[in-house]
Amino acid sequence: AITGASGAIYAREMIRTLVADARETRIHLVASESSLRVLAEELKVSGRNDLTNKLLGTEYGDSRAKVKQLAPTDIGASIASGSFLVDAMVVLPCSMGTLSGIANGMASNLIERAADVCLKERRRLILCVRETPFSIIHLRNMQYAAQAGATIYPVIPTHYNHPADETEMARQFVYRVLAHVGLPQPN
Repeated sequence: AITGASGAIYAREMIRTLVADARETRIHLVASESSLRVLAEELKVSGRNDLTNKLLGTEYGDSRAKVKQLAPTDIGASIASGSFLVDAMVVLPCSMGTLSGIANGMASNLIERAADVCLKERRRLILCVRETPFSIIHLRNMQYAAQAGATIYPVIPTHYNHPADETEMARQFVYRVLAHVGLPQPN
């Protein structure tokens, strides 16, 4: 899932990496309404229509066979049911509003509902929170989500690997997240 926190480049690199990974056969993508504004401002990607292909660019071809884009209002989507098996859910970037909804069991949209399903079914849920500084409310919500079974994985890029640019920095962060869910990537 992509939410309205800053860091659209991380979402783009996650989609690109998952589409390129032959082990992945189906990816469900949910982009919140707020994420569309951030995507437009940070990556010049606008609109919900064909969002996946806009994020991937031409070098990845048509992604429709592998990526299923879902509307955030579609709470009846397959990923909103515990009987639909998924390996993991990653929210990248995860806004503090989405964190709050997940931590407090709101399930008011598909992102929150799918995360709630992951928690109740004891599936991996990675919340890549993106905010600074954290308020006591943010910290409490992270604690609640972690106690419920989510992994709080703040978007903190590395510098020790001397990334050439922000895209490489984002890609290395995505590789670390994917290794955490059992999908290590070649470096």
